[in-house]
Amino acid sequence: MISCVRRILWIILGCWLSGLCVAAAADSFALTDGTSLTGDVISYNDNGVVFRLDVDKYSERVPWTKFSQEALQQLSKNPKIRLLAEPFIETPPVQRTKKVVVKNVNEVSRLQLPPRPSLVGALFSSPIGLVSLMLIYAANIFAGYEIAVVRARPLAMVMGLAVVLPILGPLIFLVLPVPQETAEPAAMQPMTASQTFAVPTSTQPAASGIHIVEASWQGKAAAAPAASPNEPQVFQRGQFTFNRRFFETKFSGFFPIIRRETEKNLVLTVKTGRANFIVERITRITTNEMHVETSTGGNKQEVMIPFAEVVEVQLKSKAA
Repeated sequence: MISCVRRILWIILGCWLSGLCVAAAADSFALTDGTSLTGDVISYNDNGVVFRLDVDKYSERVPWTKFSQEALQQLSKNPKIRLLAEPFIETPPVQRTKKVVVKNVNEVSRLQLPPRPSLVGALFSSPIGLVSLMLIYAANIFAGYEIAVVRARPLAMVMGLAVVLPILGPLIFLVLPVPQETAEPAAMQPMTASQTFAVPTSTQPAASGIHIVEASWQGKAAAAPAASPNEPQVFQRGQFTFNRRFFETKFSGFFPIIRRETEKNLVLTVKTGRANFIVERITRITTNEMHVETSTGGNKQEVMIPFAEVVEVQLKSKAA
């Protein structure tokens, strides 16, 4: 009986020592989540590795991506597992050695650059510069012509000053205010009902050409009474040329946003082939057209009127 008990104890002791030996021989593999796995590899494929953790205990299949680089290096030592583990092992970057370049530059003879001329000297010494100066000079004279037209100045004076004093001359007339016309030429005066074209009937020798004489509407030669302040001024196509200069010189008071006291009671009417426009203000004007602000039923709107469509322009007082 005693011998049977001893035999059982020796068997248990042997099994315990065998488990210790197996545990001591098992390898430890570090994982990417910070934990480690200790056991023997018993199965491996493309999806991972299965370990035997104890005598009768096995782990689940661990994917290759969960092993750390150290664990993959450890698994690749097994020739059978190397082909499966190597694709997941990161290759360390190649350390490039710095090349030392010895600078040994020989001195060479250099050409002396010519002195850099001034900008004005460069313009006068090259054909392109001369052509550019000529174009600028011609544009300066043309600008003098345009400024003389817009500012109602004598063409000869403005263009002559532009010839003598380029750029600065036209600028002087550009900043000067537009002169106020005290008297209009007879050719630009509006014709009233009492004015008509006629040939003088006096016995004195008549001068050549056609003259405007005072006569009654029925053609009787009589002195016309003084025009009433409220009498409208009528400008008709054929007697006047409707262009930008005409409206800028005749109706300069309708360009500002706030009109002068002397012009607040005046009404400007522009008649075209399609409609009649009561102009509150001339907002914009170009070579071929103008934009006016009209009031219809209390609503203000901006209308574009080409000069070619203007038939008649009337300027009258609100009391008329």
